[in-house]
Amino acid sequence: MVHVGTILNVADNSGAKRLKLIGIPGSSNRKRATVGDVVTLVVDGALGVGTLKDHTVVKGIVVRTSKEVRRKDGSYIRFDDNAAVVINDEKLMVGTRVFGPVAREIRDRGYLKIASLAKEVW
Repeated sequence: MVHVGTILNVADNSGAKRLKLIGIPGSSNRKRATVGDVVTLVVDGALGVGTLKDHTVVKGIVVRTSKEVRRKDGSYIRFDDNAAVVINDEKLMVGTRVFGPVAREIRDRGYLKIASLAKEVW
């Protein structure tokens, strides 16, 4: 689970270095986002060759969290870092590659492109 203000790693090649979580769409009192949630992010540092610029507000999908997530079968999944993939308004990836593993919940929520480009799906 990630809270508002959390710094996330970038799991794609969209051109951002880090992302900062600034909002969780949905109900106004939602305080945490978990794997598979669409969140509002701001680019906190950008590469010079990417499509994203510094301080740009974007949407993204949380693909990894360091806090464990319980699955329906009773097992837990946990990663070493918090990471997100940047998406556009049509819920398509901005980048063309996905770095590192992603959770199976990404595929279950319908983001098949992200799951297919990832090196591993846990």
